[in-house]
Amino acid sequence: MSTLLPQAIRERGDRFSFLTRDLGHYLRAGSSTGHPLLGAANIVTAETNDEAGLLPWLGRLHEVFEFDGVATSCDYYLPTVAAVAAELGLPGPSRAAVAAACDKASTRRICSAAGVPGPEFAIAAQVADLIAAAERIGYPVVVKPLDLCGGMFVRRVNDAEELRAAAADIAGFPVNARGQARAAEMLVEECLNGPEFSVETVTFGGNTTVIGITDKQVIGAPWFIEAGHMFPAALEPELETRIAEVACAAIAALGLDNTVAHTEIKLTASGPRLVEVNPRPAGNRITELVRRVTGIDLAAVCADLALGREPDLRTTSTGVASAAIAFLVPQESGVLADITGAEDWPLDTRIVDYDVAASGKRVQAAQNNNGYLAHVMVVDEKFGAAGDSARALIESLRVGFDRAGVPG
Repeated sequence: MSTLLPQAIRERGDRFSFLTRDLGHYLRAGSSTGHPLLGAANIVTAETNDEAGLLPWLGRLHEVFEFDGVATSCDYYLPTVAAVAAELGLPGPSRAAVAAACDKASTRRICSAAGVPGPEFAIAAQVADLIAAAERIGYPVVVKPLDLCGGMFVRRVNDAEELRAAAADIAGFPVNARGQARAAEMLVEECLNGPEFSVETVTFGGNTTVIGITDKQVIGAPWFIEAGHMFPAALEPELETRIAEVACAAIAALGLDNTVAHTEIKLTASGPRLVEVNPRPAGNRITELVRRVTGIDLAAVCADLALGREPDLRTTSTGVASAAIAFLVPQESGVLADITGAEDWPLDTRIVDYDVAASGKRVQAAQNNNGYLAHVMVVDEKFGAAGDSARALIESLRVGFDRAGVPG
């Protein structure tokens, strides 16, 4: 999204100022043409983790630049952006709604009270309390932090010993990737069994529009690693309606408005049940799958909402009925020697985007969504066909590790 959002803003004919606490991160991460965020009309550095100091400082900056909206490409700053919008009188969802959606404990409490179907759960900071809750809920349970993203430290556990280890891992990561202190409490909840989907929505003026439902492939037990997505999911209309209704109920319960949302749902034997609500466009290139099928650019919609514009959500004929992406998930750790099998991909007309990691990369066996070795995106004119094609292409890859100097 840090690439798609600035691109969408420019394509709309707008300009943006870029505020960051660490400009060096973007200077280092940029390609040969520079990171897209560095194309801002103004680049400003400030301590974005100090909201109390940031808000009055931005108020003074607003007197000079007269901002029309505020947005972010990072999950960890969604509550800050909502606070800035409220302080400066700019469009956007309410501070309370965004804070609740970004805190998994608040989401569970609010949605449960509103009758949105979800897992049985408990929130605690002490391991003894987590174990007591797990015994009440019944193993296996899922343990997760309240305030991380990308599937970090989300783990299925089968007994108290595994729960202690999972809780220790979470507690051992007290600061997130943006230098923000994390909550000490953790969430333990019933393990939901069934396929996973996400509902991509846009809410404007109190009305929520379902753009579509994404089929999500999750692997890597006891972890929950996203290995691929297909849009739209090949669902019967009745199931599609039921899944969408749960997502819309969760959005309404949280009070989210003027926002793009990506809501994850498990389809269990007892029906669709809520996993989480993300008050921003989907990651992992799902927004690109949506655009290729429907013509709707959710990054551009996000920019429109930040400016208070009513988004154009009309679908257009793209000639694509199904789009999918699959990821190569590392199964072991080591130094990457090579990845073979993609040599003919440039000639495959189904493939619209791909990337393969270069040799020499240090690889860790995956426990979350942050360490893929390759991806491939395919499109198909047939409904429901792209997912199998993308998975077959990824499964055809062969990974070699540099064994030099490694015992055994």
